[in-house]
Amino acid sequence: MHININKKYLTFKNFKVKCAIGKKGIGLKKKEGDLITPKGSFRVKRVFYRKDRIKYFESKIPKSVIQKNMGWCDDPKSKYYNKLIRLPFSFSFEKLYRKDNIYDLILVLNYNISPIKKNKGSAIFIHIAKKNFSSTKGCVAIRKFELIKLIKYLNKSSKVNIT
Repeated sequence: MHININKKYLTFKNFKVKCAIGKKGIGLKKKEGDLITPKGSFRVKRVFYRKDRIKYFESKIPKSVIQKNMGWCDDPKSKYYNKLIRLPFSFSFEKLYRKDNIYDLILVLNYNISPIKKNKGSAIFIHIAKKNFSSTKGCVAIRKFELIKLIKYLNKSSKVNIT
């Protein structure tokens, strides 16, 4: 199964939905914080979700409940760069347990995971879009109900093609 993402839409099978991407568009990601959604073909490695906001959903990909002390390191100076971390944490990170709902459901893409290259970019997710579909920092974002629907079709061999 292939998911295709371009500047405006995420498509799979006969499903086409509006999406938000990085503020500077899709392209070659040059460094951490460049606001670019990386071009390429990726797999979904893990699903994280807030069980207080999302009840049951089907997933063939391993899923984990987001705890209040979970974050994702985005600091190239840390040995935990581009990895799930526990808070408190002494380097820069993104908090996964947020007041807004954009991280209620997260698909972690295998961008810059194996091997991890320092400063190449971190935390490339497919997550929930803001109501106005404002740009992301490099992730892809769609509506919550569409993300829940998408997950049940995915498995470990599914590819996410960003062009």
